[in-house]
Amino acid sequence: MVLLIEQLLQAEMKNSISSLRNLGVPRPYAAPERQTRTMPERRPTIRERRLAAELRRLRDRSTLRLEQVVAQLQAQTEGRWSAAKLSRLERAGQGIKIADVNQLCDLYEATPEKREALLALTRSSRQRGWWDAYADTIHTDYAAYIELEAEAASLRCYNAQMVNGLLQTEEYAREVIRVGLMQFAPPSEIDRRVEVRKTRQRLLEKHEPGPLRIWSIIDEAALRRAVGGPDVMARQCEHLLTLAELPNVMLQVLPLSAGAHPALTGAFTHMEFPERHMADVIYLDGLTSALYVEDDAQVHNYALAFNQLAMTALGADESLDLIAELAWPHRKRHIGANEG
Repeated sequence: MVLLIEQLLQAEMKNSISSLRNLGVPRPYAAPERQTRTMPERRPTIRERRLAAELRRLRDRSTLRLEQVVAQLQAQTEGRWSAAKLSRLERAGQGIKIADVNQLCDLYEATPEKREALLALTRSSRQRGWWDAYADTIHTDYAAYIELEAEAASLRCYNAQMVNGLLQTEEYAREVIRVGLMQFAPPSEIDRRVEVRKTRQRLLEKHEPGPLRIWSIIDEAALRRAVGGPDVMARQCEHLLTLAELPNVMLQVLPLSAGAHPALTGAFTHMEFPERHMADVIYLDGLTSALYVEDDAQVHNYALAFNQLAMTALGADESLDLIAELAWPHRKRHIGANEG
């Protein structure tokens, strides 16, 4: 009888456990199932991207196909190379070692100057900057631009709708950021983004290896647009006059009377780097994304467009006179609003 009762109890327990499993409840005392964690996607630095682009450019100029490069490298290094590895290196999909760069330079017959530039880039390729502290605030595209900007020796910008970020006052920048976020962001996020912009502006005064040179052609429409109100705009114009006194800042105004011009499609920034062998980059900012142009022919077209804009725009002195003239109407409207 006792044996029968034990058998009934065991059967009942099995049925209960089976029911719990059907409901998704783990079995009693069972070890939790191991969960597979997805590693975060590796985000290459701008230096790694530039290094990858330069290696790809060297291969293109050598006229060797990827498979041919791999075959020659395998013969030299006993199979350490593969098509997948070289493809990842050319896309900045993995880190690259100095030995790899040397082998590729040997195969592509790179000049000593080019080799040294690439090796210097390799040594500092994983270096991060101050902007990484704001990774939770700024978009990846914006972080990439800040990194490029920090590496650049000079910027040539056409600014159609607003003053360039490096030249903005804090209150002007705050209004641009607030409107750009469409009022969905809390004030704390706006504050952090303003802080990022102010930190970027230190490039104009850095001592080593020298301040960033900026040549900004500002459309007259951007100076007439009362961002933040007439008082904010008046102070922005006055700030531009102050910045223009710096030897590394060149300002021109493209007057409305200039009519059609090569950059009617929008603003762009031409970034030039101190390394002689590093290609220039064109930056195009969109509402929800950014585009980087690195193709030599396209970069040349943008360079020609900027030169045309510079010839069409007012001269430096005339531009500053117009900025000063525009500051007064903004100030006058502010005074009139207060008196009203």
